[in-house]
Order: sequence, then structure tokens, then C-alpha cells
Amino acid sequence: MAIIGIVAVVGGLVAAVALIGGNTRHVADAGYSSTYPSDTYETTSADETTETTSSTEETTTSRTTERTTRTSEQPSGPRSVVATGNNPMFGSPDYGLQNIPCSLSRWATDQGSATRFFESGIACLDAMWSRMLGAVDLPFRSPKLSVPRSLSESSTPCGSGGTTTGVTPFYCPSNDTIYMPMDRIEIDVWGNHPGPYLSMLAHEYGHHVQNLAGISEAYGNQRYDAGADSAIGLELSRRMELEAQCFSGMFLGSASVSGGSVDKNIYNEAWNAQDRGDDYARNGKRDHGSAKHNIAWWQHGATKNRNQQCNTWLSASGDVS
Repeated sequence: MAIIGIVAVVGGLVAAVALIGGNTRHVADAGYSSTYPSDTYETTSADETTETTSSTEETTTSRTTERTTRTSEQPSGPRSVVATGNNPMFGSPDYGLQNIPCSLSRWATDQGSATRFFESGIACLDAMWSRMLGAVDLPFRSPKLSVPRSLSESSTPCGSGGTTTGVTPFYCPSNDTIYMPMDRIEIDVWGNHPGPYLSMLAHEYGHHVQNLAGISEAYGNQRYDAGADSAIGLELSRRMELEAQCFSGMFLGSASVSGGSVDKNIYNEAWNAQDRGDDYARNGKRDHGSAKHNIAWWQHGATKNRNQQCNTWLSASGDVS
């Protein structure tokens, strides 16, 4: 996967912005706490993805029917499809995020300002992803958000989030909640630059999208069967995480051309904040992907803005190592 380090963004197309700033090494990327359902699912063989750069999506009515709990009585409305590489999200090479202006609350490093910033970021993500999921008849609901000073202030059904380091934000599928603890978002590194925080949020929201679509359940089935810490299980985890990286890039790339709060400075800050992954994990566990691939997949999503271009499930093992 060839990635170009200078990008441009104009109107509804991804286009050419000079990037500034250097990379900083970080701990493993934000976590996804897996649950392993009992059913299994087999993926289909890989298809070739396209190189299109337009960022419009097929327009259909967005559906926002909420599916709250699994019961013996099936809810009406759109339902998740338990599939990874052949999920309906990847049904057409034209599926991507519409360029919708984003209105962000001003970032500051105090808890109240950070909470308002993340809430406004979720509203922006909701506006884009609800349309995408609705277009392919998949369910949508907005995730909940928790921004404690530290995770010790919160009780979560996912514990510490199952992260490699225990010091990163995470998404908990059990209660549809994105946890962004103030002591886990690297304020000492990023300070008053909002771009990295927005990309972290968009990564966790990417896991929420996977959960809504049914990708998470299919992934959990496959990893359970393979063994969570087996070579295959760890590769599945990397595919999951790198797809969320790509989805994060899609959002930032689309929002940055829409005339809203996500300007070129925020986009550039996010672009330069993706040097993270297993290379810096304290326990050496390779379940998030190398720093090289965390950077590459995020930038690929930002420049392509196409769901199929983020389909890590059909990519060669060498692209998710």
C-alpha cells in the first residue's frame, strides 16, 4: 500500500496540504476490549480494492433505529451483519463519508473543556457515520462518552479496556462507551494541539462503527476459535485495530475539506500523531500493528476516504504486521 506523505484537500476531494512537525513515539494505540460470542463465521476470499479519491457517498435515507439489547424477540429495523471482509459496509468501492462541516468545542487541557471537545467530536462523527451506516441498512446509535480524570473514577464492564499498556483510551462494546480518561490521552505530549485528541476519539469511534456493523462480533468469533494469543488471533487483533486507524483517518480527511472546525492545522497535527503501535508496547505483544502500519493505514484512510480502502480483513498479512 503506497502512501503519499503530502496530501491535498479541496472541496469534496482529498487534495495537497504541506505537512509540518515531527513524529513522536508513543505507547501502543488505544484499546478495544473484545468479547467472544459463541457463534463462528467464515470470511470470504479477498477482492481487489480501488484507488478512487472522491469523497462522496451514495445517498440514502439515514436510519437511526436503536438496537439496545439482545433478546429472543428480534428488534425491527436495520440489524448488524456478522461479517468482517464481506460486511455490507464494503459492498461498493464508492462507499465513503460525506463531507459534512464539523463544529468543535474549543480544546483545552482541563477536564470540562476536554469533555465538551469530545462531546462535540462525537456529534461530528455521528453526523458522518450515521449516514454511511444508514445507506447500507446497518443500525446506528450514538456511543456514550466518559471523560474521568482517571479510569479509577469509573466502573466499566470492560475493566481497564484490555489494552496492552493500561494507559490508553478505549472503547467498551458491552456498554457502547468511549472512555477518554484525562491521564490516558497524553496531554504531556500533545498539550494544546487538538488534532491528536480528535484522531484518538475517531479511532475509538471506529471501534463503535465496527460494533454496530457486526464486524466486532465476527472478529470475536474468529479470534476465540483461533486462540486470542495465537499467531492468527494476534493478526486478527491487528486487523481490527488498523481498520479503526483507517476509519479515524477517513473522518479527519473528510472533515478537513468541509469548511468547519477541522482545519488544515488540526488535520496536520493528527497526520503527524500516528507514530504508535506495537513497536512501543511494554510487554512486546503484537496485537495493534507496527508503528509503520499505524501511520500508513491512518494516512491511507485520510487520503482515500473509502470503506473498501480500509478493509484490512482482505489485506495481505504483510500489510497488517
